[in-house]
Amino acid sequence: MTPQESFSSMYDRVVSDGLAEIVVCPVCSRSAHGECVELASLPEDLQKLICANAPGADDFHEVCGRCARLFERAKDHIIMAAAVQKDGSHVLSTPLRLDADERFTGKGVTIAFLDSGFYPHVDLTTPLNRILAYRNLLDRDGDMSSLLKPDVASWHGMMTSVVAAGNGSLSNGFYRGIAPEADVVLVKLAKTGRITEQNIQDGLEWVLEHREKYRIGVVNISAGGDDEASYLNDPLSQAVEDCSAAGITVVCAVGNAGHLPNHPIFPPASSPSSIAVGGLDDNNSINRAKRGMYRSSYGPTIDGLQKPEVIASSIWVPAPILPNTPTAQQAELLAKLDKSDDDHLYEIIGESRGVDPELDAALDRPVHSIRQIITLKIRRENVITKNYKYVDGTSFSAPIVSSVAAQMIEAYPGLTPPEIKSILIATAERLPHYEVDRQGWGVIDPRRAVEMAVSRR
Repeated sequence: MTPQESFSSMYDRVVSDGLAEIVVCPVCSRSAHGECVELASLPEDLQKLICANAPGADDFHEVCGRCARLFERAKDHIIMAAAVQKDGSHVLSTPLRLDADERFTGKGVTIAFLDSGFYPHVDLTTPLNRILAYRNLLDRDGDMSSLLKPDVASWHGMMTSVVAAGNGSLSNGFYRGIAPEADVVLVKLAKTGRITEQNIQDGLEWVLEHREKYRIGVVNISAGGDDEASYLNDPLSQAVEDCSAAGITVVCAVGNAGHLPNHPIFPPASSPSSIAVGGLDDNNSINRAKRGMYRSSYGPTIDGLQKPEVIASSIWVPAPILPNTPTAQQAELLAKLDKSDDDHLYEIIGESRGVDPELDAALDRPVHSIRQIITLKIRRENVITKNYKYVDGTSFSAPIVSSVAAQMIEAYPGLTPPEIKSILIATAERLPHYEVDRQGWGVIDPRRAVEMAVSRR
């Protein structure tokens, strides 16, 4: 099948393997497995939704049963809460794009996050506060005030924790994480600037010490160490091994240096027991044919280990905007302007002077020019709605894997960290045309991973 083939010709193309005929769905590019649904047999709003989220596909009349069920489950949420792009398609949520199993939400499982700073976002605190603990390792007494005051260090940890365990409360539940009922423990490692290996090690040791008190089953580390090191004599790597031996699954981002000639994996991601996560670019689509690699770092490690083991979405990831910041004010203004009619553009910009200097300077321009600026800025600032934006980096692919690990533990609490890692590897799907070193065993498959976890009971 050549890249130039249209999706409709992909669908019409029938391949015989001597046993069965394989038909490819034009929406997701998966095999239909003999289960095709006539588009005309579906409700009109569902037909429109499916067609809108297959941009670039030629006219088609049937889809696989999987796609029909996927969009039927998500239809109401998408219509109510999803942002619409200029081509008519919707900004899809992470659980939808990865086809996560909605039966499991991470309930009863605690994920610990090690990061530079945090904020108690409403997606974690309503209707119930799921933040079990906050520990600021910079303060001997564990000062809580740094959690409640947004600063330049707060946004990263807020985003990683909400990407994994947020319930999407500001989007009618649509832009939620894969484990929206998991509890979280937030461990602040450093002020602004680089997080050191010692910072991460201190955080892991705190998590290990408090594992039983907070029922910590997973720890997410969206930060990297200082240099390559062998796990045989590296204290940070040994801390990872200690956590794994104690029953804590350690998930680490590999970093974003895959485009450079030197793209090493640093501790803690280089540790044997960690699940090192690289990056997938799925182009905000459920279509597997559109999947590509993100510029994530890759091994082998200094000890000759294959890293990353798996990859997950690292771009086009919906994440919350830090409240009460200039970024939040700008996103709210852009979202309001994008939805307003032409007659009110000048009035809205005038009432919001100082929020966006470029828009202030455009007040003397014609309406069509202001519209172009608004569209350009929404794209440049990755704005989805006034409350959410796109983010990128393996910092956000790691918490996606952490959330799937939480689902698996909920499905079978007896799973050990090595078993969780083994299942994620066994159910992953490699991308064609990309080196194995870059992607490990491939893209995570949350639904298959949870099903295999259930089968282990």
